[in-house]
Amino acid sequence: MENEEEKKVKKPSVLKEFLTRRKTQKWIIVISFLIVPMFLLIAFTYLPFVDMVKYSFMKWDGFSTKKSWVGLDNYLEVFTRPEYLKVLKNSIYYFVGSLIQIALALFFATVLNAKIKGGNFFKGVIFFPSLINGVAVGMVFLYFYKGGGTLDTILTALGADPEQLPLWLGNAAIINFSLVFVSLWRYMGQNMVMFNGAIQSVSGELLEAASLDGANTWQQFMYIILPNIKTVVSLNLILAVKGAISVFEIPYIMTGGNNGSSTFVIQTLNTAFGSRKIGLASAMGVVLLIFIMIVTFIQKHFIEGKRDDYGK
Repeated sequence: MENEEEKKVKKPSVLKEFLTRRKTQKWIIVISFLIVPMFLLIAFTYLPFVDMVKYSFMKWDGFSTKKSWVGLDNYLEVFTRPEYLKVLKNSIYYFVGSLIQIALALFFATVLNAKIKGGNFFKGVIFFPSLINGVAVGMVFLYFYKGGGTLDTILTALGADPEQLPLWLGNAAIINFSLVFVSLWRYMGQNMVMFNGAIQSVSGELLEAASLDGANTWQQFMYIILPNIKTVVSLNLILAVKGAISVFEIPYIMTGGNNGSSTFVIQTLNTAFGSRKIGLASAMGVVLLIFIMIVTFIQKHFIEGKRDDYGK
């Protein structure tokens, strides 16, 4: 009897044995570190998203307790009212600007990837604007574009008539071009760094062999460099579409969306906090999210397809 009781005492409990397992301890550590981030993610991302979807089917001013169910009316209003569709047209300016930005970034990455004197210095100069805060960029270019400002001074010094110079941020015909230039200046360096890293991964032996066979620089770029970095170029193109749809920072800081420079995100904020139409603004947010999800799906599908091709 005594031996049996001693065995029972010495035998570890199932719970203690489970907790002392290495795999169990590993999961306990992982879960412990994930508790706070997951709580913050659920509290500040997923729950507000659920509320946004719910409010998109309602009419609510954001203050009163009175909320009325309107079904799909908010979504129909988003796609039928011209002022909401008009701001989507401004995305075309930013998309075209993004294409120019990608082309310039690819050009500078190709040129600076060659062993030229001061190449690293110029890389730093081009990349530096992407490190500056968006508010600071907006404030700098407000003074750059204002009447009698830096741009007007430069053009006057080059012989332009000061009286004939336009209002760069006051003329609805050119305001979006001015804002797109700011975005191009700010983000081109970021694209250049991505392209530069991709180009450096191209085998130098291929380029050297092509050069020995008589291929010039343009032919090396078109038939060797570009096919090898096609995935990175495609990724940047799809990110350009996403950025053009959801652009906000630069136009909001510099113009507040006035003079025809409003974007879909700015219009959403004005609808929510200016017109007090929380339901309609929520529907606009859901529509924007769907657009971005579609682009993300295309991006994922395209990149995975490319990986499968390379795997074969």
